[in-house]
Amino acid sequence: MEARVAGERPTTVAQLPGGPVEYWLSAGEGPVALILHGGHMRAGLPLGEEVFEEAGMRVLTPSRPGYGRTPLETGPSPAAFADVIRDLCAELGITGLQAAVGISAGGPTAVAMAARHPGLVRRLILESAVGPLPWPGRLTRLLGGTLFHPKFEKATWSAMHVLARKAPNSALRSLMRDLSLRPAREVVGALDSDDRRRALKLLSAMQSGAGFSNDLRFLAQGATDAATVSQPALVIATVEDGSVPIAHARATADAMPRARLVTTQADSHFIWFGRDYARVASQIRAFLAVPL
Repeated sequence: MEARVAGERPTTVAQLPGGPVEYWLSAGEGPVALILHGGHMRAGLPLGEEVFEEAGMRVLTPSRPGYGRTPLETGPSPAAFADVIRDLCAELGITGLQAAVGISAGGPTAVAMAARHPGLVRRLILESAVGPLPWPGRLTRLLGGTLFHPKFEKATWSAMHVLARKAPNSALRSLMRDLSLRPAREVVGALDSDDRRRALKLLSAMQSGAGFSNDLRFLAQGATDAATVSQPALVIATVEDGSVPIAHARATADAMPRARLVTTQADSHFIWFGRDYARVASQIRAFLAVPL
């Protein structure tokens, strides 16, 4: 279990038939957007929610299996966890999701939600998401499988957290080397002060638990339920993504009959950081506003 860091949102654990699930649900009475974060993230860490809250929606964010306080045994595959999230929605009295949003390694679970529970999910949004291709590449799989193995991930992240405090620019460059095809120094240099602060705050809070090793296990062979998704879908990606190649977004969009691909000019996998995100956010809001 990861320790809570300063500024992390308080979460709740629901006891469901499929197992315990940690989640955060924003206050209010509006329609709900489900956000499934990627690797090294958990329910209490915010990333990309603002556009949905600004659209008048509540946000439901669960920790995927192995992350935060959701045990690995709670629906370890994308399909199994999609069924657990259906039960979570029922537990919370949520009868419809305005959108299922899949970020990075959370993409396959969002796709599974839309495919397996079309009566619950009205739209699908994928952001820098892993698609139907094998992921990650062999080198990343070997290195990531070692550095973020449950036996070693605490030491790996402790070192990164210290670096973020003592040498923030070096920490950001280390992060961006894996997230961008552009030179890391250029990517970090292009960040404004607010994006730099947000990226460092996120980096200082990330942990892997057993979740990242589980992601590598289930996503290495590729394949998703994209071909059976009938809802409108918005697929967002950048050609500069060094973590999830844009080929994933293209393959996903090609597989879904009602999908539209939006290519952002973001410099890295973190499409929320940079000047082009304002344009992307406006397209998300327009997509959410289309009557169904």
